[in-house]
Amino acid sequence: MICAGIDAGSRATKVVLFDSEQSRVLGSGLAEQGVEQQRLATDLFERTCGEAQLDRAAVNAIVATGYGRNAIRFADTTITEITCHAQGVHHLVPAARTIIEIGGQDSKFITLEDGGRVRDFAMNDRCAAGSGRFLEVVAARLGVDLSTLGELSRHSRQAALISSMCVVFAETEIIGLLAEGIAPADIAAGVQNAIALRVATLAGRTVTPPICFTGGVALQSGMIRALETALSCPVQVSRLPQYTGALGAAILASRQPRARPLL
Repeated sequence: MICAGIDAGSRATKVVLFDSEQSRVLGSGLAEQGVEQQRLATDLFERTCGEAQLDRAAVNAIVATGYGRNAIRFADTTITEITCHAQGVHHLVPAARTIIEIGGQDSKFITLEDGGRVRDFAMNDRCAAGSGRFLEVVAARLGVDLSTLGELSRHSRQAALISSMCVVFAETEIIGLLAEGIAPADIAAGVQNAIALRVATLAGRTVTPPICFTGGVALQSGMIRALETALSCPVQVSRLPQYTGALGAAILASRQPRARPLL
């Protein structure tokens, strides 16, 4: 049975095609988010099917998740991103008991039971601090590409202290640090530490290993080290950090009856 998961996130839409009988990913695709989410998701789904050399009629069921899931009208059903991330991580890292997911606009701390069931979760979705958007602002202020921000932080000798956990105030603070002659590498490292401490606050006192780190920010080198320091615990990165939500949605789609013809 071939199923699809579509994660309509705040910054990007992701599609995963999954063969439930062979328990393997057949294809995946990503596109920047936009206003016309239905059209963008349709185009991405069709492109991903084409690249996987699959006729879209071969897809038996589709589940949508993420912020824009209700806009994906050709999906058979929708499931929350918390549940989908849990299933996606469980498939990739069955032993995981804690998920840290940092995306474009929020961060999540999810604890799991056996079988990838969600025991509890905490979410920061009211402030862009502690999210990919925070890193985008910092990269722009430091005059570097977001993709190289993590590498820049590796050259830090003394991470700067970023006290403001509001993007607006933090940007002002960074301007001040630059004026004081603080090295951009130290500022980048300081921002990563600040995000890690924000996640540690979400976690509270109890952190159950193994910990799996997922979401687009997991691609930033240096964030693992910052999280391990803040949580005093080893952290491993998901093999498909940007696609765990879509993968979980595809896995859950395989358990859904096909409700209607696709598209």
